[in-house]
Amino acid sequence: MKNLNKVVKIVAKVFEIAHWVCACIMVVMAICSSQVAERLSLFFNMSNPERIGEASVYGFEVDLVNSAGGVNKTSLLLFAIGAVIIYALVAMIFRNIYLIIKRSESETPFNKDNIRMTREIGIFSIAIPVIGLIMSTILRLVVGVDAVETSVNLSGVIIGIMVLCLTQFFAYGAQLEKDVDGLL
Repeated sequence: MKNLNKVVKIVAKVFEIAHWVCACIMVVMAICSSQVAERLSLFFNMSNPERIGEASVYGFEVDLVNSAGGVNKTSLLLFAIGAVIIYALVAMIFRNIYLIIKRSESETPFNKDNIRMTREIGIFSIAIPVIGLIMSTILRLVVGVDAVETSVNLSGVIIGIMVLCLTQFFAYGAQLEKDVDGLL
């Protein structure tokens, strides 16, 4: 079990850092969207010729190519803003996973901080598709219907609800542990 915890801690920390880096890259992309949008087109799905110009992050998809064949600066800016938020939420999920595993090594997993962080994981998981839907709606209103594929990946909502339910079991476990400690 300890080896598995070590692996999970390492993977969670690596994924957290990777998502913070992606969020920073999206901030730079948002800043650059007004100046060098045409040059940024080199980064968008060049491996699949049918989907050139499409950007996607955790179910939030935007077609960045305008009718003239160039990059739509408004779409790029709004995509980058949505991607920063989504990447930050995913980074926070991995941060909480890392901290839960780390704290559970030295103390009981049934403590207030772990319960709070588990609840946050559920909330962040639900927030990711909601942010994607909100940003898709904003893009549809600002840029037009053709630029955005509006879809919601419900897996994040389902996982978030499951984690929130598990949080209730952890809270109950903490209460039982407190009651048992009071009896001794």
